[in-house]
Amino acid sequence: MPSRLPIQDIFAGLVTSIGTAIRYWFHYTLVAFAWLGVVPLTACRIYKCLFTGSVSSLLTLPLDILSTENLLADCLQGCFVVTCTLCAFISLVWLREQIVHGGAPQWLEQNQQQPLNGVGQQNEAQAVVNGGVENAVLDQPANPAPENVVVGENPEIQEEQVDEEEEDNEDEEDAVVEDAADANNGAQDDMNWNALEWDRAAEELTWERMLGLDGSLVFLEHVFWVVSLNTLFILVFAFCPYHIGHFSIVGLGFEEYVQASHFEGLITTIVGYVLLAVTLIVCHGLAALVKFQRSRRLLGVCYIVVKVSLLVVVEIGVFPLICGWWLDICSLEMFDATLKDRELSFQSAPGTTMFLHWLVGMVYVFYFASFILLLREVLRPGVLWFLRNLNDPDFNPVQEMIHLPIYRHLRRFILSVIVFGSIVLLMLWLPIRIIKYLLPNFLPYNVMLYSDAPVSELSLELLLLQVVLPALLEQGHTRQWLKGLVRAWTVTAGYLLDLHSYLLGDQEENENNANQQPNNQHARNNNAIPVVGEGLHAAHQAILQQGGPVGFQPYRRPLKFPLRIFLLIVFMCITLLIASLICLTLPVFVFSVFAGRWLMSFWTGTAKIHELYTAACGLYVCWLTIRAVTVLVAWMPQGRRVIFQKVKEWSLMIMKTLIVAILLAGVVPLLLGLLFELVIVAPLRVPLDQTPLFYPWQDWALGVLHAKIIAAITLMGPQWWLKTVIEQVYANGIRNIDLHFIIRKLAAPVISVLLLSLCVPYIIASGVVPLLGVTAEMQNLVQRRIYPFLLMVVVLMGILSFQVRQFKRLYEHIKNDKYLVGQRLVNYERKSGKQGTSTTPPQSSQE
Repeated sequence: MPSRLPIQDIFAGLVTSIGTAIRYWFHYTLVAFAWLGVVPLTACRIYKCLFTGSVSSLLTLPLDILSTENLLADCLQGCFVVTCTLCAFISLVWLREQIVHGGAPQWLEQNQQQPLNGVGQQNEAQAVVNGGVENAVLDQPANPAPENVVVGENPEIQEEQVDEEEEDNEDEEDAVVEDAADANNGAQDDMNWNALEWDRAAEELTWERMLGLDGSLVFLEHVFWVVSLNTLFILVFAFCPYHIGHFSIVGLGFEEYVQASHFEGLITTIVGYVLLAVTLIVCHGLAALVKFQRSRRLLGVCYIVVKVSLLVVVEIGVFPLICGWWLDICSLEMFDATLKDRELSFQSAPGTTMFLHWLVGMVYVFYFASFILLLREVLRPGVLWFLRNLNDPDFNPVQEMIHLPIYRHLRRFILSVIVFGSIVLLMLWLPIRIIKYLLPNFLPYNVMLYSDAPVSELSLELLLLQVVLPALLEQGHTRQWLKGLVRAWTVTAGYLLDLHSYLLGDQEENENNANQQPNNQHARNNNAIPVVGEGLHAAHQAILQQGGPVGFQPYRRPLKFPLRIFLLIVFMCITLLIASLICLTLPVFVFSVFAGRWLMSFWTGTAKIHELYTAACGLYVCWLTIRAVTVLVAWMPQGRRVIFQKVKEWSLMIMKTLIVAILLAGVVPLLLGLLFELVIVAPLRVPLDQTPLFYPWQDWALGVLHAKIIAAITLMGPQWWLKTVIEQVYANGIRNIDLHFIIRKLAAPVISVLLLSLCVPYIIASGVVPLLGVTAEMQNLVQRRIYPFLLMVVVLMGILSFQVRQFKRLYEHIKNDKYLVGQRLVNYERKSGKQGTSTTPPQSSQE
């Protein structure tokens, strides 16, 4: 092997590498063109062709697909269409898995068995075989137990009765099961057919092979199938329902009302799906009458798909939208707005208005569900039986959508609307009316969408999002306070109304009663009647979980129990009203608004600021004050010396935190935002004949955002000194903050680099260039363009260093391919001079 590679070898290796790179470039370009160009463009053009409503568009479809007009817009719209079709396909596959694993609805299974069994006894036996516990549970509410009887406490009697009935009917069931199994073989074969070996196909097909990233051209077949699937789904799930709804709306004369809603396509499609669901259930009944088994099952499954889709739209789309609009309507007086203003905003931007109301409704539903979860941690299991437990591992909303009838979902939807709407009335509209009557000058709040203050809205919003909200949300103190208040209210209400056992349970009495005989249970309390099970609750949980109620604790029912429950609901409504008044007025919100206005006045002067910022600033101060008071109260029993020691430690920690915050949250974001302004924003926005203006608050706010993005990217990237230092600072936390380490390892290097990046170009442009005797125009050009020029120099240096490393790797690769004979593993031996001195340190380092 020569000491240096010959030029012809290097040239041949370069040509080979360039040829390989060009081949891969062509292949990946073809892949990108197929998946990002052909597929979405074809989907968009086919979608437009189908919804044009003319025959000529179908005839000119091939030419429209090859047209070069509006390529970018059609590709973006086609990507949305393809995403929708893929989501629909994945949802169908997932729904099929839910039906397979969870079982089909009872009405579908029962109807399947009726034509196969001609005798009534066989039908009953088949229902027992297929339904099992479900039918038994569904039949329980038909024969309610007498009052004051323990339901579910002694299941042995019920089990004995069931065993006797099973022994009586055992012979008949065995014969019927055999006949039913023979009759069902054909139906089961039809249901479980599998045209392809899906497991083997899934093992052979990978993402690289499917997308064409493995270098083969098999992906062209997948492109064809995706285009065909898009066309099929557009035709079946969009075209047909839309035209069914369109013809129905036109026939009923509701076309003008639908057009006035600004969402004609969506409403028409939903109407088409509703009519399609009704048609499917009617056809399913007719197929059951004429005993067309395959048609009947196919129509039933199609009805389940349409039913689940409509229920998902109602649960996720319609219900939050109703909540959002109701919140807006009930809070109009708080912001000095009218329904006419909301109508004008909807007319000007219907999509944005509906999305914002849906988003507000979703936030309201989310926090309501979170509060219900907090209530479940405090209350006795079984009190909230009428509300679904989201933490229940057996809770599956899709299975409920599949199995429960549509009237149950409609009843639940109406009940949810009434409950959520009543809470909004109780906690928003009524308190606002009371505040308007008692404090006429307090409302409305200033919620202008612009600011005449020198402080930008953007900086205030970023301050709110980056500083205030994380401090309020990223800890559990607020939740623990709220949980303590709920527990105190529950204990108070329980003892006032003699509902302590119902609300919180009697753990000690339950343990004692477990060791007593059932006939001694009436001696617990003279005024209490033992009740277990709550028949409606038991039936509800049994239907959903195919068994008895889970996590239910017995309680003692006092006298006049319904009256006490009514008083409890009234007491709860009064408490919610008072809590809402407190939150909107004294002492929290009044103090927060006035304190926030007072604090913001030092910042903005007499200019008006969005009330959200003043409220956020005041709430932050309130939270800090309450937190300090609670900490001092917790330290009081420990003595004065311990309090002084704690105050000294916390004061020192606060001083260190303030210094670190000034450096890392003040200086670094300001320098980073100013550098970004000089490098990117000013050259793009300000011409050379104008002078750029810099706003420190805006630069600092943008610098905070950039610093968080850079820190996140650094933590996700490879290991280097900055990532190691940031991880160490995070690991130490605020209590163990190391000021010397942060300044020496993090703040000083970062600030030095940013200052050098700002000062060196300025010194060159303002100090060195004028000494060269250039014109004023050239000096201005250098001053304005030196920062982006230095950025380009840094980027080019990075690219050159990367190419040098790549060339070294290519050089080693060519050398190894041409001259490498083999590789051999040899033992590593230390030198004799260092053997004695270097033996111990490696052992200690390994330990």
